[in-house]
Amino acid sequence: MKQHLWINGKHEESETYVELKSPYAKDLLAEVAIADESKVKAAVDAAADAFRKMKELPAHKRAEILKRTAELLAERKEEAAQIIAKEAAKPIKTARAEVDRTVMTYTFAAEEARRLDGETIAMDAAPGGEKRTAYTVREPIGVIGAITPFNFPMNLVAHKLGPAFASGNTVVLKPATQTPLSSYFIGELFHEAGLPAGALNIVTGKGSEIGKHFTSDDRIKALTFTGSPEVGKKLKQEAGMRKTLLELGSNSAVIVNDDANADEVAARCVTGAFAFAGQVCISVQRIYVHEAIFDEFVSKAVEHTRKLKVGNPLDEQTDVSSLISGDDVDRALAWIEEAEAAGATRACGGKGSENQTIEPAILLNVPSDASLSCQEAFAPVAIINSFRTFDEAIEEVNNSRFGLQAGVFTNRVDLAFKAAKDLHVGGVMINDIPTFRVDHMPYGGVKDSGFGREGIKYAMEELTELKLISFNHAHR
Repeated sequence: MKQHLWINGKHEESETYVELKSPYAKDLLAEVAIADESKVKAAVDAAADAFRKMKELPAHKRAEILKRTAELLAERKEEAAQIIAKEAAKPIKTARAEVDRTVMTYTFAAEEARRLDGETIAMDAAPGGEKRTAYTVREPIGVIGAITPFNFPMNLVAHKLGPAFASGNTVVLKPATQTPLSSYFIGELFHEAGLPAGALNIVTGKGSEIGKHFTSDDRIKALTFTGSPEVGKKLKQEAGMRKTLLELGSNSAVIVNDDANADEVAARCVTGAFAFAGQVCISVQRIYVHEAIFDEFVSKAVEHTRKLKVGNPLDEQTDVSSLISGDDVDRALAWIEEAEAAGATRACGGKGSENQTIEPAILLNVPSDASLSCQEAFAPVAIINSFRTFDEAIEEVNNSRFGLQAGVFTNRVDLAFKAAKDLHVGGVMINDIPTFRVDHMPYGGVKDSGFGREGIKYAMEELTELKLISFNHAHR
């Protein structure tokens, strides 16, 4: 099968195609088109032309298109899940859950399209403001350049497209090289749902090349990117005066106080650490456990981890499957060895095997300067260290260049509020893991985890301009 580009409401052939193979079985999934400069320009041309229509489209029409897309996706849930499982090596039961979330994300976008409103300003609150009425409106900004990652190839695309279309913008989308089929599938659903031709254009190819076109074409008014901090920083530097929304990496941490239920929390942390082989921006990577329950917690965590089944993503029983590339496997295994050489103890797992899989691994007492502690693992590896005081645990969590989300387990209200105040992250999950996310909440980080917030309502604020209108009643 040849997968062509999607430009101006139709498939567009390219001069170059590359083979796309599944990470687990190495099956050929498709030959995917590579967009050259002329194709990217054609996509931006189409998006710029379509913006004239999109910005005039009534809110209820935009809402109906988004709602219909959600309905179509729900009807074809299994087909969509199979695409995700094959191209991303995401276990099929996890892929189905992603499709469900994507349906909800577009549903939220449909609802928010009807609520894109402003506020009335009390101008007479200031001397000289008498006899004036003012209000604000939010207006779409134009063509959005969107770049998405492989790990949630359908739902993270929805977090770009949903708010963009809900607020009347158009999009040129560059999906991850390994997971483009999910995006092309969604493109067809939007077309069937009645999205104007050119409002969504999908181009595949090397991210650095397409990113250059996004930052050099003045018609691209905003960039929204989810991916690595290194690429995000480069895009930001090249973006100039464009709005830029960056959702980058993390090495998310959990604090487990001595009053927590070790077994229940360990099970929750194992879920957060090893879902989709740890290839989640808010995957549990660092766990800090009070010394009073450390041994019990480690024992329970290892017990729950060993129950996980590693294997084919299409197997209904599989919990953990392939990493996205062989290079990621090599890096993760090297980091495990580095940590052990620095004095860490491996409690379980950590062996690589065929099909780009790694047994889910837990390492204990990992030094804070080891790569597994201070970098983003993006692999099925978690570390567990002990602490004596709650202040010490907070300090360890904050000792990171990242700051996306953190989790805290305690029944003490004073400690919960202390953590909420002192943790330098974008979101604090009390009595939950940092991997928790529902799709309408504000989501984003600080430090090298990026800036700006997703969650449909909040992303719409990022992708619109605020305009003030003031009437002087006294003028004749």
